[in-house]
Amino acid sequence: LPARPTGEGVTVVVNLTSRGADEALAERLRGALPDAQVLTAADGAEAAAALAEAAGQAAVLGVAGGDGTVNTAARLAADHGIPLLVFPAGTFNHFARDLGIEGVDGVLDALRTGQAVEVDAGLVGEDVFMNTFSVGAYVDLVHGREEHEARLGKWPATVLGALGVLRRGSALTVRVDGRPRRIWLLFAGNCRYEPAGLGPSYRPRLADGDLDVRIVDGDHPFARLRLIAALTTGTLATCPVYQYLSVSALTLESADGSALSYSVDGEACAGSPRLSLRKLTGRLLVYRPTG
Repeated sequence: LPARPTGEGVTVVVNLTSRGADEALAERLRGALPDAQVLTAADGAEAAAALAEAAGQAAVLGVAGGDGTVNTAARLAADHGIPLLVFPAGTFNHFARDLGIEGVDGVLDALRTGQAVEVDAGLVGEDVFMNTFSVGAYVDLVHGREEHEARLGKWPATVLGALGVLRRGSALTVRVDGRPRRIWLLFAGNCRYEPAGLGPSYRPRLADGDLDVRIVDGDHPFARLRLIAALTTGTLATCPVYQYLSVSALTLESADGSALSYSVDGEACAGSPRLSLRKLTGRLLVYRPTG
């Protein structure tokens, strides 16, 4: 990509409600990129409006915020065919972390030297996801895991999160690619995640053309007990309750015609009786430092 050492043609929106995105960061960016337009937004809705306006005018769309704000910016950048500039400033920064973006200095270096990579996006209906799509109890599982991970470590926290989800939740009756299923949860990642269990945490690549699909089946007898036993004994890969596959597209339908609630990148979306997932391969260029 063209190097933009002074930020010419760049608009950055800083979502002040994201952790690490504050007026001090905005001033730092204005000093580092004197020809860029750096805007601040008081909340997510204001950030989304500012990003939408900027996407129609800027040569590069920049964002400082969490995964939800980054998702909005990525969708707009892809729609307008312009590169994305991501400054990690949220709680978890999953997308920025998997890109290898750890701080502001590296992002500025990438912009100044024109270093960038192509990345995939996932699409469900009109909703783009850069990280994950889920139905069922997956979001609750992630929240439960993250609540305990710092104290217990990832594996025990995943087991504890799964216990809570399976105790409180109920299975969904759906059709997955036309096949009737009862499922506790379905997760689809934008590109393949590691490790392969219920605690996917990072992606080696962000342009592999795959949807990483993980399903916990509710049809098997004693499904809850089997899943917990597999998690605690490290035998999830051979557990009949758990399915792991890579696909380029997937269709999910409600068996009774009711709307299926779902989330993309941790944000709840309006439900629909039929959800079609697919990949947008190499759709977006993102500035990223080398190394």
